Amino acid sequence: MSSRSTAIPAPAPETLRARLERASAATADAGADALLIAPGSDLRYLLGEAGGSFERLTTLVVPAEGTPALVVPKLEAPGYAAVPTGDLGVEVVTWVDGEDPYGMVADRLGKPGRVAVSDGLIALHVLAFRAALGSAEQTLAGPVIRELRMRKDAAEIDALRRAGAAIDRVHARIAEWLRPGRTEAEVGADIAAAIVEEGHLHADFVIVGSGPNGASPHHDVSGRVIERGDVVVVDIGGPIPEGYNSDSTRTYAVGEPRDADVAETYAVLQRAQQAAVEAVRPGVSAQSVDAAAREIIADAGYGEFFIHRTGHGIGLDVHEEPYIVAGNDLALEPGMAFSVEPGIYQPGRWGARIEDIVVVTADGVEALNQRPHELVVLDS
Repeated sequence: MSSRSTAIPAPAPETLRARLERASAATADAGADALLIAPGSDLRYLLGEAGGSFERLTTLVVPAEGTPALVVPKLEAPGYAAVPTGDLGVEVVTWVDGEDPYGMVADRLGKPGRVAVSDGLIALHVLAFRAALGSAEQTLAGPVIRELRMRKDAAEIDALRRAGAAIDRVHARIAEWLRPGRTEAEVGADIAAAIVEEGHLHADFVIVGSGPNGASPHHDVSGRVIERGDVVVVDIGGPIPEGYNSDSTRTYAVGEPRDADVAETYAVLQRAQQAAVEAVRPGVSAQSVDAAAREIIADAGYGEFFIHRTGHGIGLDVHEEPYIVAGNDLALEPGMAFSVEPGIYQPGRWGARIEDIVVVTADGVEALNQRPHELVVLDS
């Protein structure tokens, strides 16, 4: 059995062909003889179909020179029927149980010196390729393919805009569900349903961190009953039909916060998030955006409570390059899309985070989430 993302519309054939050509050129530039792309978001980017596989090998072979080939089990080939392989110049090579697909790939490549394999290729296939390709060096394909995926084209950015607008509509409805006496899990279930109602394929994640649970950035949901006075972190997102993801966090208070320091602390966070967004423009480094938020939080005395990077890239994956983190001197370029999401987390008490998805423009930044950044105090 395999899992398919058939509900996702594919880009136009000319777009996919251009991506394959750039991938081939990038492979040569990286000193590799071929990319071996496993099912997943990289395959979706190049073919418009993510595919799916377990023990049987499916791989897209993208040589530095020559014809790309999709090597796929014959029983799984119908799942790729919508891929315009002829228009893309991709040969489809099928195999059946009892044949050696790794040998088929090796035969196509001759005696490669270096191949770059998908970062997520499972060990079962990696080790089989190691045996089939002899002395060929295996490296990660991620550094090659991320150079293509980091820079979104106009259609990708438009999809991210629509994803951002869809998740904004969910945040606008939080007052329907978030109230005293309900558990985080009950609230989360309602939010997950609304994520689909507002245009997503499904909810990829729903975090409802109330009270002390809000101090855990990746809390998820629990059976904790929400109380009057709680500060609640709500971080939600998922893919729209084109496959591009939303991801947005807002922080709410159920009635007036019980802790006296909430207003002052939250004001620091809001300034930090705004400063980081305003720091985004072409040519600045990813780490400088992180520093813009971190310095404000640290100067206010909360540095030890900001325990993660400021942001992550987003697109066909919720987390992808570029990462907005100290030590990343990557210069930002137009078309790069990522989150800006500083947080302050006080263990055992409460936490807060503000997150927008932004895109680098030719001369600055466009924020794709438009919900208010203030602490939203809900009537309880």
